[in-house]
Amino acid sequence: MSYATWANSKIQKMQFYDVSLVKLSSAAFALWIAKIWAPLLSQQAYVYLIVAVVAALIPMYKVFKK
Repeated sequence: MSYATWANSKIQKMQFYDVSLVKLSSAAFALWIAKIWAPLLSQQAYVYLIVAVVAALIPMYKVFKK
């Protein structure tokens, strides 16, 4: 059994609010990393926008491909 198969079997057991809690914990962890590493927060706003767009491209492609 590959890791992806194992992870998919575990994710299917989750409810919608469980997925939301995972997202919230990921966001909180990212904010914590930004808080302890000050240079991360000193970037220009467009840098964060570029990172957000690039990070969203792959999942959006998978959602909208035929």
